[in-house]
Amino acid sequence: MEQHTYLVVMAGGIGSRFWPFSRTHHPKQFHDVLGMGRSMLQLTVDRFRGICSPENVFVVTNRDYTDLVQQHLPELPSDQILGEPIGRNTAPCIAYASYRIAQRDPEAVIIVTPADHAVMHEENFRDAIRKALGAAQMHNVLITLGIQPSRPDTGYGYIQFIDEDVRSKDVVAAKGVEQSNFPKGLFKVKTFTEKPNLELAKMFVSSGDFLWNSGLFVWRADAIISAFHHYLSDIAEVFDEGYSELGTEREEDFITRAYTRCRNISIDYGVMEKADNVYVLPADFGWSDLGTWDSLHRMGHHDADENVVDGNALLYDTRECVIKTPSERLVVVQGLEGFIVAEYDNVLLICKRTEEQRVKEFVADVKTKKGLGYN
Repeated sequence: MEQHTYLVVMAGGIGSRFWPFSRTHHPKQFHDVLGMGRSMLQLTVDRFRGICSPENVFVVTNRDYTDLVQQHLPELPSDQILGEPIGRNTAPCIAYASYRIAQRDPEAVIIVTPADHAVMHEENFRDAIRKALGAAQMHNVLITLGIQPSRPDTGYGYIQFIDEDVRSKDVVAAKGVEQSNFPKGLFKVKTFTEKPNLELAKMFVSSGDFLWNSGLFVWRADAIISAFHHYLSDIAEVFDEGYSELGTEREEDFITRAYTRCRNISIDYGVMEKADNVYVLPADFGWSDLGTWDSLHRMGHHDADENVVDGNALLYDTRECVIKTPSERLVVVQGLEGFIVAEYDNVLLICKRTEEQRVKEFVADVKTKKGLGYN
């Protein structure tokens, strides 16, 4: 299977919720967020070793970041770094990569992953990916990995699934799936809900039939392209017209034109919420979307007072804080509880962890009142 397995890493976001560490000129996927000596992008590619050959790894990013991708992944040929002229959300990004891969290998099975996730139990992760690959290779299905929720988090999307063994139900047969070789443990998706309020999140978690939407997908190239034709036909039409230009010296010009015609829409809203062949694989591998400072606090190494510290710091009477500062600067913190203290590139942020959702508001104010040099 490995020769037909492809990895698409989405690495074009700015990550403004992680400001000031994540900045327009150097987003978080190019930082060593976890203090492991590897950037988020490098860790993402690392965890697929043994599943996907290096020659089958593609990174989709903003054209402004293609040089950064090359620096972080010097082994990656330049033609496997797909530069987007403008951000158009995940659907055009996935269409671009899927059409490009399908042109190269019509039998391709594609894994799609963001570049900024953390995984603590990598063997469990690989087992789940291999299981999803096996199902996707054999069947015309769109698979997403769902994470068992540990709390009613309002920052994640939720997937409701039908709690029955799909191998023994006509719900599978209706899609032409052979029940005899359909893997156990995949469930038909019923609904997607994007970032609910706290009361809904509590109901979802207590019901037991909702999972967090990880944003990890597995499908055959022909299956996802067919889904684009059915549910996002305007985007499919754009890439159908330019199919012969992909992989040639005309590709960059075509993509520049194509993205002006593609609407800004996510793959979840455009395809996954509408398609009737979507399945979820529940998984538990110590996953986190490292999109916020609070997520770093949950995933990072805690000291005796539940602080996560990455920097040259002395702490006194300080609990449950995130301290991330340059190693060349000594930072002394006294008397804080539940705060973020983060400094990067001439910007210092001090903010309550419970107010971290206001970081985007802070960034907007900084742009307006202090100029673009700090965003």
